[in-house]
Amino acid sequence: MKEQFITFIDNLQNEICEGIEKMDGVAKFHTDEWKRPEGGGGKSRVIQNGAVFEKGGVNVSKVYGKLPASMMEKFNVTDENFFACGLSLVIHPKNPFVPTVHANFRYFELYNEAGEITKYWFGGGQDLTPYYFFEEDAKHFHQTCKDFCDRHNNAYYEKFKKWCDEYFFNTHRNEARGVGGLFFDYLSENDEMSKEAIFEFVKDAGHNFNQCYLPIVEKRKGMEYTKEQRDWQEIRRGRYVEFNLVHDRGTLFGLKTNGRIESILMSLPPHVQWRYDYHPEEGSPEAELEEVLKTHRNFV
Repeated sequence: MKEQFITFIDNLQNEICEGIEKMDGVAKFHTDEWKRPEGGGGKSRVIQNGAVFEKGGVNVSKVYGKLPASMMEKFNVTDENFFACGLSLVIHPKNPFVPTVHANFRYFELYNEAGEITKYWFGGGQDLTPYYFFEEDAKHFHQTCKDFCDRHNNAYYEKFKKWCDEYFFNTHRNEARGVGGLFFDYLSENDEMSKEAIFEFVKDAGHNFNQCYLPIVEKRKGMEYTKEQRDWQEIRRGRYVEFNLVHDRGTLFGLKTNGRIESILMSLPPHVQWRYDYHPEEGSPEAELEEVLKTHRNFV
């Protein structure tokens, strides 16, 4: 499974980058391969200063070694080695009417001293973070997610949508990071799904990412916007940064396992604002977004 998942994320990285480059039409991804001293490495692919995308990264990592003490406590294990591989992406557009998007697909193994697998699991998901709320965009994103979920298990969409709503929530702000999507973690073989069946679901999710996101970009990328609307985008990006640095498991795992800092913090946007006690004008489109983010809504 380890080798199969590595092949999957390597191919998926190429697939997604090709779609993003075609949509941008100007910028190309810069490829940066790196090594982790404790074991493993990865390939970071970053696009910057394009016609459509201000900054984006589609990163693949395959790391292994001794599990740090903090992670042993979290997983309730002792003296275990680990292997983790995955693809993680964040795309930040220039136009404030185009939403930011995040996705992640990963596989994890734990081993005992004899090198035998003691635990394994799959995780991942994708979520949409708009700066201006267009209900049809949220519906498209969620319907596409539901369509591929339903091909595998009719309970997946509702379960993983709820998990996403709960996970991507800035508790210190009492608001959602965006309009959600899917989030799943610690998936392993059970009475309903084999290991191979879970892997097929994760592959389906990954290969449908472009269909979830790029039609929304195509629809919004040509819309005119003002400096004030750009300022609002940068203010909302501040909330995105807060979530990633305070709550995000992937960021914290990377930092605690001596991951490559540039790749871990690739998710941070290049231009952000934090204004003291800022509130949008009542009744404005900006205020509408804040209202949407206060509750978890169903879009399909």
